Amino acid sequence: MRPISTPDDLAASLDALDALDPRLAAVRAAVRRAGGEVPLRRTAPGLTSLVSIVVGQQVSRASAEAILGRFVRLLDPLTPDAILRAEEEVFRQAGFSRPKQRAVLALAAAVRDGLDLEALCALDAGEAIAALTAVAGIGPWTAQCYLLFAAGHPDVFPAKDVALQSAVGHAFGMERRPGDRALAAMAESWAPHRASAARLLWAYYAHMRGRDGAPPVELREKG
Repeated sequence: MRPISTPDDLAASLDALDALDPRLAAVRAAVRRAGGEVPLRRTAPGLTSLVSIVVGQQVSRASAEAILGRFVRLLDPLTPDAILRAEEEVFRQAGFSRPKQRAVLALAAAVRDGLDLEALCALDAGEAIAALTAVAGIGPWTAQCYLLFAAGHPDVFPAKDVALQSAVGHAFGMERRPGDRALAAMAESWAPHRASAARLLWAYYAHMRGRDGAPPVELREKG
């Protein structure tokens, strides 16, 4: 399938999902009734995008954006060498946890040593995820989100995402939200449009909770 690169690509994929699963058609209708839309959420591939996703792990979007804003003000430009030269105080002031600091440093070292984050976007999803998760601190959720946002890959689904789990549990009237394995199994029926299903469910989560649950995909500009 072609990448999800434009609003028209996303609309066509969502139309296909409507036919695959009437429950998702109802989710889309609920988002529309609320006056919302399903954002494309595309960003340029590269180190900046992947760092932003790492920072967004297991924290609210507001917290992630605050950390990212401080980080880009303290460290500019955001290059592998700049990150690797950064003193401990830079990460502390930005608000990085130790695990995220280690992950960003490992990522910067991998990019410096030849990991091509743009070329990864042209690979099969399995190959790209394997290459990314070989970097210490980069797990499947981070790799899948990177491919979804930066590559426009049409058929990845970050089932470990708590917002997606909550959205499915609420939209489908489940007694409790599904875990990552159950959600991954459920999402298999949405192939080859799973990335669009993720976008739709993030939009539903925003409607349901009044706040965006998707991870940030780019650093805030200085200012």
